[in-house]
Amino acid sequence: MSHLTEKNINERAQHFLKVLIERYIREGQPIGSRTLAKDSGMELSPATIRNVMSDLEELGFIVSPHTSAGRVPTVSGYRLFVDSLISLQPIEQNLMSQVQQELGITEPSARMVESASRLLSDMTHMAGVVMAPKRNQEKIRQIEFVPLSETRVLAVIVTTSDEIFNRIVETSRVFQRSELEQFSNYITQHYAGHDLKAVRYQVLGEMRRTRENMDKLMTEALQIAQQTFVDNQDDDSDIIFSGQTNLMNFDELAQMDQLRSLFSAFTEKQEILHLLDRCLEADGVQIFIGEESGYTTLKDCSVVTAPYVVDEEIVGVLGVIGPTRMAYDKVIPIVDITARLLGTALKSR
Repeated sequence: MSHLTEKNINERAQHFLKVLIERYIREGQPIGSRTLAKDSGMELSPATIRNVMSDLEELGFIVSPHTSAGRVPTVSGYRLFVDSLISLQPIEQNLMSQVQQELGITEPSARMVESASRLLSDMTHMAGVVMAPKRNQEKIRQIEFVPLSETRVLAVIVTTSDEIFNRIVETSRVFQRSELEQFSNYITQHYAGHDLKAVRYQVLGEMRRTRENMDKLMTEALQIAQQTFVDNQDDDSDIIFSGQTNLMNFDELAQMDQLRSLFSAFTEKQEILHLLDRCLEADGVQIFIGEESGYTTLKDCSVVTAPYVVDEEIVGVLGVIGPTRMAYDKVIPIVDITARLLGTALKSR
């Protein structure tokens, strides 16, 4: 809790704010003093409750929309709620079993990521989003070089998670199939088990260290490998969405302009990708409420994310996108446990 909050809001006011937000999340209607008095379980006069509401409004935690006598939470109110007042709910056993079952099936990592996104959407009835593991962190099992035409060679990279990446490489001369087979064997023998990022630096280092003593085969093999493992940021990340149409069921997001803007963001991906990239550096669940994301498109949304970890290294981020009026007490545990189970499933492969 911030210093300002500790100084200016007492336990009674915190209790009323918690009750107001929980009721508003359930019903989506402004909460009046009479409703708050009934829900709070405290024997206080209507005047006292109105005073507390006035104090909370003055501090910027709630606001009265239009001419309504009731109040609704502001972004600051939600932030205080999720940081200090929330009572997290354990994930229901049937949902836990569903996640464990679907992520427990041995599949390529891309399929697991798709399953995780769909599960998040199904469990929260909002939009599920998963940043796929960065290709840089995929470990190589085997590489094959296949001649295409003249000086063009197809590099086929097979990873330990059964993913297959293809890249076309321009070579300095025409290579025979037998030469490319030798290159394939050499690169596989020396770099299998290492991730793409590590191989990139190892290849460059090897070329610098042994350039003078290298035989022709090694030189040409490493030159092709250098192009194969070039740092290509354009295909390094991807996002898988599920359940975007669920957002149409929330009145606060149902305006056509809002939906058009949101679905454009889902299609173009860049804003959401940048937001998830920020979460790669964070530890545990991160929550962006309304304008906290820094993107106008998401000003009426909250994004709840968590990183997933393989071999003690963060390889991606997953989360849920929904209205600011979301059931944080249920969504946060769902996002957290799905991230943990996805990491475990990917590691077991």
